[in-house]
Amino acid sequence: MAPQNHLLNALPRTLYEKLDPHLKLVRLERGQRIHEPGAPIIDLYFPLDCALSITLSMLNGDTAETGIIGKREVLGINAFMGGRETTQTTYIVQVAGSALRLDAKVLLDEFDTNKEMRDVMLLYTQAFIAQISQTTACNTLHSMEQRFARWLLEVQDRMEQPTLRLTQEFIAEMIGVRRAGVTQTAQRFQEAGLIRYHRGTVEILDLPGLEASACECFRMVKDEYDRLLGEIPSLSA
Repeated sequence: MAPQNHLLNALPRTLYEKLDPHLKLVRLERGQRIHEPGAPIIDLYFPLDCALSITLSMLNGDTAETGIIGKREVLGINAFMGGRETTQTTYIVQVAGSALRLDAKVLLDEFDTNKEMRDVMLLYTQAFIAQISQTTACNTLHSMEQRFARWLLEVQDRMEQPTLRLTQEFIAEMIGVRRAGVTQTAQRFQEAGLIRYHRGTVEILDLPGLEASACECFRMVKDEYDRLLGEIPSLSA
């Protein structure tokens, strides 16, 4: 059976079968911290039905999200990029769910000796760098309403479902704004029929309308992922 994680699904079957005995199904809870700044990367996580955030904290305690990881990605790319530490970033569970955990050494050994593994992982790394770059530009240049819409689209795209368990406080922290601003924006979006918010749950009612309210960043990142990774033969092919 092909794995639910898109990146694992992009690996050649023989390579996936080598990794399969080392993959362990784990449950990740909302708010769980996977890695702390400076901690060595012992494991990589391939999300199945959860979403993870890469965050950066300032000296004054302010925090902002720099990347989102979901079922088309892997958490812990530093393990095969020449460094075994997370540098200044924190990895935290955004939406609870399941993931496949892999010993970083297992992947690193294959990365060092297997060209097909390197090809897939380096294409993914290029796509992930595009996400980080676009997020940086978005947070600098676009309005809070556009960023709020873009962020919901990013999470929904990875979860592939309209109902997301997210608090306004968490959303505010991820996009780097005050909670009051998120509350006001969520209310406007709800009045426009784009979303419904109730007790820590956001339900997307009008996906095309939400994308129309966002900036171009969501579509640009998604198109780049599809361009780089969409043509790799999958295990299910």
